[in-house]
Amino acid sequence: MATPLAYTAHYSHPHAAVLSAFADDRYWKDRVAAVGGPDARLESITSDGDRLRVELVQAIPAEQLPAAITAVRPGDLVISRVEQWDANTGAFQARVEGAPAEVRGTLTLAGDATSATVTADGTIEVKVPLFGGKIEKAIAEHLTELLKREAEFTADWLAAR
Repeated sequence: MATPLAYTAHYSHPHAAVLSAFADDRYWKDRVAAVGGPDARLESITSDGDRLRVELVQAIPAEQLPAAITAVRPGDLVISRVEQWDANTGAFQARVEGAPAEVRGTLTLAGDATSATVTADGTIEVKVPLFGGKIEKAIAEHLTELLKREAEFTADWLAAR
């Protein structure tokens, strides 16, 4: 049974500014460098009009992981992640390398001339008998924290522009 993942980021920046940041290669490079974890990297960015696809690799250091995860998969968690945007709607998916864990869901950007929100709504599924639910819960906690750090980075990045 999958564990839900939900997060909403609120920005005191116009919708258009957030949308413009998402279309900027520099934003993604800076974000991965700032909050991606050890050996994080931007694999690719492709865009075609309002469509955008971002592939990146992030990591959670082993020392930050609970024992339930490191018992099943020792070492850093290396996460391959894809975000796809089509103007104000999108999708995300992530896979943990070397583990039967998958995260997927939808993204929505909404707002007006003074503020914006980005909502992520998805699921985490770990196919490990007996321990899957515990691992999903731990992943949900870490992903929620990561999404929070990414939102803080985005707000700071926009404020510096």
